Amino acid sequence: MSNTPPAKKVGLIVYFIGFTAALAGLLFGLDIGVISGAQIYIQRDLNVSDQMIEWIVSALLWGAVAGALASGVLCNKLGRRRTIMGSGLLFACGSIFCAVAPDAQMLIVARFALGLAVGMASFTAPLYLAEIAPQSVRGGMISMYQLMITIGILVAFLSDTLFAGVAEKQIPLPEWGAEAGHHDALYFGSFVLSLATGDGTWRLMLGMVAVPALIMFAGVFFLPESPRWLLLNGLRQQAESVFRKLHLDDAEIAAEVRAIEDSVKIPQKGWSLFFENAAFRRAVFLGIGLQICQQLTGINVIMYYAPRIFGMAGFESTSEQLWGTVIVGLTNVLATFIAIAFVDRLGRKPIMYAGFVVMGLALLAVGGLFHSGVEGNPTLGYAAAFALLLFIVGFAMSAGPIIWVLCSEIYPLAGRDFGITCSTGTNWIANAIVGMTFLTLVQGLGPGNTFLLYGAMNVLFIIFFLFFVPETKGVSLEQIEKNLMSGKRLREIGR
Repeated sequence: MSNTPPAKKVGLIVYFIGFTAALAGLLFGLDIGVISGAQIYIQRDLNVSDQMIEWIVSALLWGAVAGALASGVLCNKLGRRRTIMGSGLLFACGSIFCAVAPDAQMLIVARFALGLAVGMASFTAPLYLAEIAPQSVRGGMISMYQLMITIGILVAFLSDTLFAGVAEKQIPLPEWGAEAGHHDALYFGSFVLSLATGDGTWRLMLGMVAVPALIMFAGVFFLPESPRWLLLNGLRQQAESVFRKLHLDDAEIAAEVRAIEDSVKIPQKGWSLFFENAAFRRAVFLGIGLQICQQLTGINVIMYYAPRIFGMAGFESTSEQLWGTVIVGLTNVLATFIAIAFVDRLGRKPIMYAGFVVMGLALLAVGGLFHSGVEGNPTLGYAAAFALLLFIVGFAMSAGPIIWVLCSEIYPLAGRDFGITCSTGTNWIANAIVGMTFLTLVQGLGPGNTFLLYGAMNVLFIIFFLFFVPETKGVSLEQIEKNLMSGKRLREIGR
């Protein structure tokens, strides 16, 4: 007969906290996905070049670099809850600013401000969830945040497609304004509908993110602060009160408080550790390399420019291009469940090898099909679209979630905050470089050679993983740290 105690039922407050904080992931995904469909109308309305579109796309990503790097200081000074609240307010203001931007230059400024919110959310929300969630549901809550990002991208693709459908039908609208005798409500409603037609389409696409941002901002008012942050600041009674709200009993509260107090006794000394300890430097450089691998797979080439790519593949109408983008987003969501199901069963590296093979072959196939001349050949066009979806499956089941898992495991406790800040910043920098170079590469090399280049990179990443990346499945963080600091080779620190 088993002596294992039955799993304790988790209260609704825990799920409310998890869902509200995970809305940051939804906003993150919305802002990544919405520009994909909007750029068609931005370019048409503002009459800008492909290079200016690259700057509009990447401005958010450079803002995210700054936001992520500043988040460590903000989290420590203001607390996790208030930092998330600030990111929600900045999300809303930035979205509205994007919707009313009069020209491309102001749109770039607005997108940079929005990027600050994205960077803050990408750093703070997973940290908050990890610190406040009971151990029995901690992994699920953090996974929900990652899943919400993919759902946000899908919702953005869907909303872009629906707004574009309204715009293409050019629905006739009545005159609006006081001179037309409309009441205030009709005046406002008619104005909003007028934005959904013609040149205002992209403004609604970008501005609609303000709605869930305000919902998250309001919801965070009701969330408790992270008990770890409260204990770090000497607020033990408030921390214990938070644990009681989570329905922990006295013994569980005492154990949680003791574990946190033990962990905070180890001071964070990232910079000094980086310069003094070669083993830690190797871990930091590994984290940086992992994030570069993730971005240079080519995923955000497709996420930011999917309608363009479908256009290159012979899908001429805006409707076809945008519905193709929706299918990309849906595939991304569904394939993420593959990683969630198997990452702790099969291990990190086997899934990554499979992902790199799928991604590499898919992009090499896309490049070859473009060289064969997909325009005017529907069969080749559909084959290229299928290969793109296969690439999305390969990424979502591997590099999407697993790179983040590895980066959370390879750093020693005393330098973990520093290491995660470095890897997160690298992710956004590489992301921005990809976003602002794709159209230039297509113009210079042609679409076929551009996809062949990204496909070849996935082959190189297999070699990188083979020689440098450890398998960490089933190994404690303490054992990984012990192996690293004892001088073992990077690929052996998971043994």
